[in-house]
Amino acid sequence: EIARVLNEAGICTIQDTTLHDYPSYNGSYYRSEQTVKDDLAEYPGIQVVLDIHRDAIMPDDTTKVKPTVTIDGRKAAQVMIIAGAVSTEDQPHPHWQENLRLALQLQNQLASQYKDLARPLSVVASRYNEHLTKGSLLIEFGTDANTIAEASYSGELVGKTLAGVLQKLKE
Repeated sequence: EIARVLNEAGICTIQDTTLHDYPSYNGSYYRSEQTVKDDLAEYPGIQVVLDIHRDAIMPDDTTKVKPTVTIDGRKAAQVMIIAGAVSTEDQPHPHWQENLRLALQLQNQLASQYKDLARPLSVVASRYNEHLTKGSLLIEFGTDANTIAEASYSGELVGKTLAGVLQKLKE
């Protein structure tokens, strides 16, 4: 949905659907880093990279949390933007400030356009492959308890909002 909406807004989008957590979650970020590097080599004009996930909110072994909000009469999975904001000698993250600015712009627009769609911005001491571009974001769309329809609707809303943010940045 995000790619569809961005493409409709005139923002050329490449959607890489490679699964990185199979056969194991261990090593998934290393595998996804290789995929992003390959995509950046093939398409050097890429300016924004979105890493799309679902969250894992489980207060105990049996209870699943399903974060939703109703927007225009439809249920949407709540989203959370994650910005890595630490750069160390072992784990350099030269673009964390640019990525954080983009995250804040998207977060602010989501808050003003779709009340409660976005959970609080999460700023973490990690890179999550966001070090690869000046426009990298990790966004979590609900959890495994949310329906595909809820997550897709959120993708549509985030796509519209992101298109607006990116178009303003081009001005």
